[in-house]
Amino acid sequence: MEHHPFTWISAISSLSGAWEHLAASALVALLLLAFGFKVRTRLANTEAALVPEDGLTARNVAEAFVEAIVGIAKSAIPDNPERYVPLLAALFAFILVANVLGLVPGFVPPTSVFNITFALGCVSFGAYHAYGVKAQGLGSYLKHFLGPVMFIAPLMLVIEMFSHAFRPVSLGVRLYANMFADHTVIEIFTELTKVLIPVAFYALGFFVCIVQSFVFTMLSAIYISGAVSHGHGPDEHHH
Repeated sequence: MEHHPFTWISAISSLSGAWEHLAASALVALLLLAFGFKVRTRLANTEAALVPEDGLTARNVAEAFVEAIVGIAKSAIPDNPERYVPLLAALFAFILVANVLGLVPGFVPPTSVFNITFALGCVSFGAYHAYGVKAQGLGSYLKHFLGPVMFIAPLMLVIEMFSHAFRPVSLGVRLYANMFADHTVIEIFTELTKVLIPVAFYALGFFVCIVQSFVFTMLSAIYISGAVSHGHGPDEHHH
């Protein structure tokens, strides 16, 4: 008989399956919105915003987070990286909170379901193509799919189309597989053992949550770089 672990969402709302994971995703979005509004009220006063706060506050966490995302953008995108920070920050924050939600007893991470991770991959896929068209114009952007030599342009077009079409699937599968495995391992060892071993796996799980958020965001930044630059792909700028 298949084992269905207890979750607060299913217990309160009777949701299950895909609906439960959609509800968990909505919860993540609400948590991020609440945090954003809290930080915004602290920064609304321009004079007070110039004075640094002491301790671990929401504003300090937000500022450190933005600086980290700016660093990721600058390391991958050579031209105007700050322009793409909002998208990269939104992806990183949502994936990180969704991943960490799975470490809270009674919650299942939305990112342990392929439908959610594939949707995130599609967001990245659509965004970098939109940025590429905006930066270079539709005609110039589409020429990159034909390659530098015209007599092999049909072959290059097929290769590029398959390569780009596989990217959202690759992003989704990578995130889904890692988070599903991470959550499963933690669940098994929590049920079989008492305190010390689960704590060690929770620490490892938290590290995996951060790494997977970083990998997804960095790959998205590299795809954006390849789309907005005047080369033919990200490999020309990142060897």
